[in-house]
Amino acid sequence: MRGFSGFPLAGLDFYEDLEADNSKQFWATHRHVYESAVREPMLALTALLEPEFGPAKLFRPYRDVRFSKDKTPYKTAQGAVVRTAPGVGWYVQVGAPGLFVGGGFYQGTPAQLAQLRSTVEDEVRGTELGKILAATAAAGFTIGGEKLKTKPKGFEADHPRIDLLRHKSITAGREFGAPEWLATPRTADEVRAAWEAVRPLVDWLSAVVGGTGDR
Repeated sequence: MRGFSGFPLAGLDFYEDLEADNSKQFWATHRHVYESAVREPMLALTALLEPEFGPAKLFRPYRDVRFSKDKTPYKTAQGAVVRTAPGVGWYVQVGAPGLFVGGGFYQGTPAQLAQLRSTVEDEVRGTELGKILAATAAAGFTIGGEKLKTKPKGFEADHPRIDLLRHKSITAGREFGAPEWLATPRTADEVRAAWEAVRPLVDWLSAVVGGTGDR
């Protein structure tokens, strides 16, 4: 495998065209672009970062349409995840809008969610998470994740960390778009720096829910 030299803009154009024509015929005709401008660079990027963050898994380009009303066959972005615990890790994605980088707790078991809320309820550990999220947001990341619309069962609505307790997942992400450096080796430095900025959150979540889920 060749070393990482950036994501060619042809990859972004490929996904823009795929959004307009998400068909097997388009995919068959342009698959070589996906392989050379998307998949190979993503494999090279994750291989380069593996010594610092761990091995990554690339998501398949095919959508699971068995239970979806949307029957379009292909995903319109290529993602990769480095898992540090079940449902926890770093994430990187390339699509028509450009580069997205993030990390956090994306999905988990009921046991993991119960452990997360129990820890957030604790004054010391819950306050610690709040400070980590504030620092991550100050570094330019958007804090997200699925939330309950109301308070979770067993907690009071006036709990000082009720907003955190409502989370079913906690993520931090940053949209980079398509800067000139995306097609250069500098992209690896930008992803590395972003993942390092999110590391305190990933480490906190891994420590809290890492022993309560199935890998």
